[in-house]
Amino acid sequence: MIWLGDMGLDDRTPVIVGVGQYKQQLADVSEALEQYLLMEEALRLAADDASCPRLLSSIDRLLVIGGMWSYPDPGRLIADSVGSPDASTFLTAMGGNMPQACVSDSCERIATGEADVVVIVGGEAVYSKNKLRKIGGDLKKTGNDLKPAERFGENVAMSSQHERDNGFMMPTQVYALFESSIRASRGETHLEHRQRISSLWAGLNQVATRNPHAWLQTPMTAERIMDPSPDNRMVGYPYTKAMNANSFVDFGGAIIVCSARKAMALGIDSDRWVFPYAATDGHASYFFSERENFYESPAIRLTGNRCLELAGISIEDVGPMDLYSCFPSVVQITMNELGITPDREVTTTGGLSFFGGPMNSYVVHAIASTVDAVRTTRDIGFVHGNGGYATKHACAVYGPEPPEKSFRRENLQSEIDTYPTRSVDMNPAGASVIEAYTVLHGREGPETALITSIMGDGRRALTSSTDLSLMDSMLREEFIGKSLEFHTDGSFGVNA
Repeated sequence: MIWLGDMGLDDRTPVIVGVGQYKQQLADVSEALEQYLLMEEALRLAADDASCPRLLSSIDRLLVIGGMWSYPDPGRLIADSVGSPDASTFLTAMGGNMPQACVSDSCERIATGEADVVVIVGGEAVYSKNKLRKIGGDLKKTGNDLKPAERFGENVAMSSQHERDNGFMMPTQVYALFESSIRASRGETHLEHRQRISSLWAGLNQVATRNPHAWLQTPMTAERIMDPSPDNRMVGYPYTKAMNANSFVDFGGAIIVCSARKAMALGIDSDRWVFPYAATDGHASYFFSERENFYESPAIRLTGNRCLELAGISIEDVGPMDLYSCFPSVVQITMNELGITPDREVTTTGGLSFFGGPMNSYVVHAIASTVDAVRTTRDIGFVHGNGGYATKHACAVYGPEPPEKSFRRENLQSEIDTYPTRSVDMNPAGASVIEAYTVLHGREGPETALITSIMGDGRRALTSSTDLSLMDSMLREEFIGKSLEFHTDGSFGVNA
């Protein structure tokens, strides 16, 4: 143990002292714990990780990541149970960026003296809930009579009515659409592209196979990930099931952030401390159809690079990193925008396909896994959180040693908003050029093609088709760059 003065450390410096991950993977789901209990179990593991049970009775603020459940104030249930009845409790808005945003906010509050011990927890039990419903059961529901927790963040619509009316409404659809744009921007054939992204995903799978917290630990080759099969069907071309986020998991995750002074007072070994160096936030256009293109992201470029700059490092200085990996397209965009080379390992968990994607709380696990990796390697870590359709971004740098400068956080929104966007043609007529597309599959095969095209005046048009011959051609040859003619009756034709 060393003293703050020996470290040259301000006593208000925020430090992560404990992380916990709890996996409930039961053959008999009749014994499944409800969601808030998964979070509580993770929090107790985080206190154990810090070797400090007294943390549980020292909580000032407890933030719960919003999830697929209806608790009005799950934080109250948890705080009371662990011995912190006076803790202020919060329930966050939805979004995969929220865990990192909460940690960033907690660091700011600790630095200004507003709090000494802040906890961030998240949890889901989608796997058990679905299994129970099939046999006419359900998870226990506790605390429905509590008053609603104070809200943290705002829920914002991630799609327009026009997008939804044209069939663009699910992540499985929109991220697959982005993927075709990446393929075309790189000048790849369908096969070259599918082989490359399958190889990228095989790298994530390798991390999951050695992560005891991962939901799926079965090794998968790039070929097995790429090729459709009875247990790996095509979902939204070119994504097979193995390339989609897996939300059918039961997880709890927890992060404990303290002031250095409090951590020292509680006797937490400073060798276990991990220091948040810097954090950034910002969002792209909330409606994906208004973005200039789908293969670049000024929001990721600015938030990611500025975060590194605030920490006084470059991407080459980063060791363990976790890039948000709900689908391959967002990982590729992030790698491209931040200059991350293909040989780098880009996850500490195994990614949302293999580790598992517990809805909005995945990044709790990404941060926890990165903290563990920073402690082990003594290298600097980087985490990227993403919400919406590569929409909302939160980045942070974590280090094993005290930072040279105090924790800094910046919102890059004003700079992001200087980048161009597109208008959308709500009633397209005339000639356009296909910009991106995907073919959505059901269990029996292709069902719907979703297409975006650019009109002569630069506006974007959205459309769809259930023409089987068109979809069959789209799966075999490149349609990006082909002419698409909108007729006055709302139909369209594609010129070969």
